[in-house]
Amino acid sequence: DPRRRKTYLAVSVILNLGFLGFFKYCNFFIDSFETLLQCFKISLHAPVLKVILPVGISFYTFQEISYVIDVYRGKLKPVRSLLDYALFVVYFPHLVAGPIQMPSNLLPQVSNPRILTRAKNREGVFLIAWGLFKKVMIADNLAPIANMIFAQDGGLSAWQVLLGTYAFAFQIYADFSGYTDIARGVSKLMGFDLMLNFNRPYFSESPRDFWKRWHISLSTWIRDYLYIPLGGNRKGEARTYLNLFVTMTLAGLWHGASWTFAVWGFYHGALLAAERFLESRVPWLFPAPNRAVHPILRGIKILITFHLVCLGWLFFRAPTLTQAFGMIRSLFDFGALDWKTFYYFKEFFLFIWLLVIFQIMQTRKNNLSWIVSEPVGVRAIFAALMAAMIFVSYSIGMPSSKEFIYFQF
Repeated sequence: DPRRRKTYLAVSVILNLGFLGFFKYCNFFIDSFETLLQCFKISLHAPVLKVILPVGISFYTFQEISYVIDVYRGKLKPVRSLLDYALFVVYFPHLVAGPIQMPSNLLPQVSNPRILTRAKNREGVFLIAWGLFKKVMIADNLAPIANMIFAQDGGLSAWQVLLGTYAFAFQIYADFSGYTDIARGVSKLMGFDLMLNFNRPYFSESPRDFWKRWHISLSTWIRDYLYIPLGGNRKGEARTYLNLFVTMTLAGLWHGASWTFAVWGFYHGALLAAERFLESRVPWLFPAPNRAVHPILRGIKILITFHLVCLGWLFFRAPTLTQAFGMIRSLFDFGALDWKTFYYFKEFFLFIWLLVIFQIMQTRKNNLSWIVSEPVGVRAIFAALMAAMIFVSYSIGMPSSKEFIYFQF
């Protein structure tokens, strides 16, 4: 009975989103409502609930919703084993920080026998080692630089804002992709293949290209279960722009209960809408995928896209919108580059150069795991470079270890 199926679907989605909304956004909406009433000089002192956020709720909530919707749409057969379904939901490597697994990808691997191979084990060990390196040696070393800049309330030069923004851009990438690599590596050692979540995002040539490379599991989820159901691009240009704004703003709020995340999502919605607007009006800027692009034009597009993304990171990282807009205003006040900022710029490049070289090689060889298939000598050189960076980091003083950024989401 279609009516009963719709009822079950609605109950399931409402329950899942209800739990997520209560645990993650209850106090946010209470505070926002109090602030709104204060604009009308109405004082309300609502109780603040001290709610402990369940581990990984943002990730497994989306997985549960996607499972129910796929079954409803007929894209997936219902799982008859409660144990298999439970394992799909709480599979531990990716549970607390993703990548979000589509039911069609993970459930068949849960239900069917898994085969371990030497190649899969080798790739798994590499992913774990490379993920740990990105987290501990790159992200944790860049965190103090970003924290130092974002802890200041005003009085920043453009050079300092650029330093803090670049440091955070690479910190969050190395931190989040490092966790994903570890999760994928551990899974390979158990015979599971988790979906790719990052594909050299800072080599993107446009905002749309960035979201095809950054947090791929989330962008795929919001496309399939939010953007397309809202109408996608099927209901005219104006409706398409509205869908982009709504989808990306909600994606921003998914990251946290704060207006800074909402503005960050709205900003990316504006970038995607602007790209779609220009696509039909400046076709040479957005050629078809099968058309060759001049290397200089490609480099310019990558540079522009990277800085547009970095501008968005200001909203993501700043504790308040006031500070974020203040830092944007500071970008127009360059002045002289002081020695302290210059020193931290040197540290910044010291910790990202190996990552950049590795990703250039990924692009040249068109293989994300190129190092695994290289001869022993090449792998030994790469391992030696990693060891040298570890030695240098210890020599200048290792920062204290920090939890993964996405643990808070």
